[in-house]
Amino acid sequence: MALLHVDFFSDVLGMCVEMDVILPENTVGQIGMEGKSGPEKWKTLYLLHGMSDDHTIWQRRTSIERYVSDKGIAVVMPSTQLGWYTDMYEGMKWYSYIAEELPKICRSFFPNMSDKREDTFVCGLSMGGYGAFKLALRASETFGWGASLSGALDACEIVNGTLGNPDYWMDVFGPKDAVKGSFNDLFKAASDLKENGKPIPKLYMWCGEQDFLFGHNERMDKHLTELGIDHIYQKSPGDHQWKYWDEKVQTVLDWVMGKEVK
Repeated sequence: MALLHVDFFSDVLGMCVEMDVILPENTVGQIGMEGKSGPEKWKTLYLLHGMSDDHTIWQRRTSIERYVSDKGIAVVMPSTQLGWYTDMYEGMKWYSYIAEELPKICRSFFPNMSDKREDTFVCGLSMGGYGAFKLALRASETFGWGASLSGALDACEIVNGTLGNPDYWMDVFGPKDAVKGSFNDLFKAASDLKENGKPIPKLYMWCGEQDFLFGHNERMDKHLTELGIDHIYQKSPGDHQWKYWDEKVQTVLDWVMGKEVK
């Protein structure tokens, strides 16, 4: 595998940003790890960080490079600061950046990345789980697969909660009484997707039963089921910790590579 640290300029954000990128490589001499380059055009996983983290966190807390080494896929890990993958009410347009600009930039820098939606995956944890489902539901023409690990999926509850101060949530989502039914409401996003005729992404969710975000995931599972949107929802004992996300990202990788999820 090749690991690249990329600094580049975003026109959407109007500033320099960072991402770490893992690229597949055929190797025969690495000790303890197989290297595989995959097909001519690489499947690509966009791996999103949570609220307290940045683009380096998946490498620091998991063995993501080792997990993908024999799968022949590329991994893009962007930094999105505390923007919640939204076009903020008072701030940066993080959704437009990651949904529209970033895939184009990545495919320009790395032409071997496939531009097919069925080859383009997104996964994230916590805040990144919200981002992953938002991208899958709102930009399904680009992202054919979306996976949420311990996702903060209910924006209405987030803005009314105790995490962070009200001014911060106002900057991100706008007036809290206007969040329900807005572009940032994932329950509305799922309903809109069902009605607008866009392609339905493949969806995967996992959350620990002791996680403070467990209720978000239970409600999303119920909502998707009622809409008739096919998805996989798994739950097991666990709280909001990396030891679970390290395990479950491996499940996600197996899932996007076509293995049955049990």
